[in-house]
Amino acid sequence: MKIAVIGTGYVGLVTGTCLAETGNDVICVDINIQKIEKMQQGELPIYEPGLELLFHRNILQKRIQFTTDLSAAVHHAEIIFMALPTPPGADGAADLSYILGAAKDIALLITGYKVIVNKSTVPVGTADKVKAVFESITTVDVDVISNPEFLREGVAVEDFMKPDRVVIGTTSERAKKIMSALYAPYVRQGNPVIFMDERSAELTKYAANSFLATKITFMNEIANLCELVGADVDAIRRGIGTDERIGKRFLFPGIGYGGSCFPKDVQALVKSADEHAYNFEILKSVITINEKQKVILADKLLNFYKNDISGKHFALWGLSFKPETDDIREAPALYLIETLLKKGASISVFDPEGQENVRAIFNDRISYAENQYAVLEGADALLIATEWSLFRNPDFEKMEDLLKEKVIFDGRNLFELEKMAELGYYYNSIGRKLISKVQTPHQSFAITKQEHS
Repeated sequence: MKIAVIGTGYVGLVTGTCLAETGNDVICVDINIQKIEKMQQGELPIYEPGLELLFHRNILQKRIQFTTDLSAAVHHAEIIFMALPTPPGADGAADLSYILGAAKDIALLITGYKVIVNKSTVPVGTADKVKAVFESITTVDVDVISNPEFLREGVAVEDFMKPDRVVIGTTSERAKKIMSALYAPYVRQGNPVIFMDERSAELTKYAANSFLATKITFMNEIANLCELVGADVDAIRRGIGTDERIGKRFLFPGIGYGGSCFPKDVQALVKSADEHAYNFEILKSVITINEKQKVILADKLLNFYKNDISGKHFALWGLSFKPETDDIREAPALYLIETLLKKGASISVFDPEGQENVRAIFNDRISYAENQYAVLEGADALLIATEWSLFRNPDFEKMEDLLKEKVIFDGRNLFELEKMAELGYYYNSIGRKLISKVQTPHQSFAITKQEHS
């Protein structure tokens, strides 16, 4: 099939590349000339495991091309995917200006039937608004459908190529046949293509992300309670995760969710509910709790140093909002850094992929290390914000030589408590027993059941 993808951000580029991989003829369009030129030269603008191989293969085999020429792409395509940003406004509502603007531009160019696919995460009723744009400009027949993406950064290629399900919102039989044929290669193992009306499809994406954000937030609340009552959140996670009604995924506590989807999608669903005079109380609580959770590691640190970290120097492992991505949008690490800088501390950071994106925000306000050990030199303590695999089994003896004190605040529960006790570290994690067998100048750590961080 001949396909155009409007927008070459994370979703658009993964979508276009994976569609080309199954033999489709894809043109990706963007208004950013420099970005398009780099992709034309084979330079991938994002980090996503597995994408680079498909990207270069499909360029070489001429199944995918990149352009700023919207007209050429529209005339080429049977199906036009709109994968454009829908950033939250000041009130949390999704900004549809990019979507509606692109719809207008496309409507001025089309001369024959097209399937217009909203791939972006959009509020309920967006397909109707896009359809209205076309009807106000052209008499050419189009079907506007909703096809929300469910791509997890770090495994997005696998998610697209082998989806759990494909959700398509349309009442058009013509569009159903076209989209069924398009997605047939990706669901050969029998995973469902679920057809529904456009509004239900739009709400499905928000419902899925908001439910997962709620699940994460609930476990963070349980973890915080564990620290107060002397329970172990890891044991609780195993205890409830084996219940098939709950499941094992998204039960790991930490320092809050971030990224490009959960924060804005939860806010957008709350705003949509407000617009229909419905008070979505549980999601409002999720937002409030998550904001607090993002700085809980700073709270633990300040408590340890009796609220005085002026002149202290800390090492930070992890900047991206999750491992296997360079995406730092709404990453808890950013909130942690800002909080500690305001308190007078200095910070050195290391992340395998997200470092340059953070440098664009903080510049020389923090320092950047070349590896996970270099960042530790002379640090008063180590903080862990992202669970990259290379952090899971470090050389603790080497760490001991580099750190001023054997102090770790772990926001991702990477290490076993027994091991940290054996090594003599002060180890403060999330929802688990506080570990320390050492005396430091700051406080004594005779641990009892009643003590908590």
